[in-house]
Amino acid sequence: MKKNLVLVGMMASGKTTLGKIIAKKQNLKFIDTDLNIEKINSMTIREIFEKKGEKFFRIEEEKETLKSLKKNNCVISLGGGAFMNKKIRESVLKNSISIWLDVDAKTIKKRIRWNNKRPLLDRENNLEKLNKLYSERKDAYKKAKYKIACKDLNKNILVKKILNLYDK
Repeated sequence: MKKNLVLVGMMASGKTTLGKIIAKKQNLKFIDTDLNIEKINSMTIREIFEKKGEKFFRIEEEKETLKSLKKNNCVISLGGGAFMNKKIRESVLKNSISIWLDVDAKTIKKRIRWNNKRPLLDRENNLEKLNKLYSERKDAYKKAKYKIACKDLNKNILVKKILNLYDK
């Protein structure tokens, strides 16, 4: 039985897209913790932030993520802020293979330009906010077992890199 593969990184870094591909290739279950939180609460992440607040969301995130990490043979995509939570981070580092998908703020800004699902961003000063979030989170992300600098790499190359690290 292989350890779970956990993908960490900023919003729009490719965790879900790449996670689905890897899970399919490895015949593993795919879990997107944000998607599960949305299903459980019958609301989008943005709606949860607006109606119940970030604190409520972070509590839900911790419960859902810790529950997901107890499963076996999974590829798990964490929400962008989940790895900031010490309990989540320690559980991931102890029991899983973690990979930080490192994507710069400019690339993220391009990817989310038309996407209004990101509750920590508004239409104004997105690049400034992304840089601030990245700065706040990178020290936690650095604790992942592996890091892949994703700049200028396509999906196929990233999948190969992730699989090489996972198979080590």
